[in-house]
Amino acid sequence: MNTVEPQFRHAVPVLGGCFLLFVILVSLIVTALMVWAFCRISSKAGYSWALGLLMLVPIGNIVLPLVLAFGDWPTQKELRRLREQQNNPPG
Repeated sequence: MNTVEPQFRHAVPVLGGCFLLFVILVSLIVTALMVWAFCRISSKAGYSWALGLLMLVPIGNIVLPLVLAFGDWPTQKELRRLREQQNNPPG
């Protein structure tokens, strides 16, 4: 019960290989975009930009979004400190 026409049998492995190459290429592009985005987010949050590279580590890609979502960012700490200094001037 082979449903592939005899003249197209040689095309099936080629199409399968092209599809696999396409999937790998798209996966690499999406991974690069995610790493770049998390490097930018980490940098804007006040952490080192290299923290975004944890997206390449299997457990790190679960932990990093949690740290960014629930952690106290260095920029927030600095803003809180500056507001306290403004509300309580020395002297």
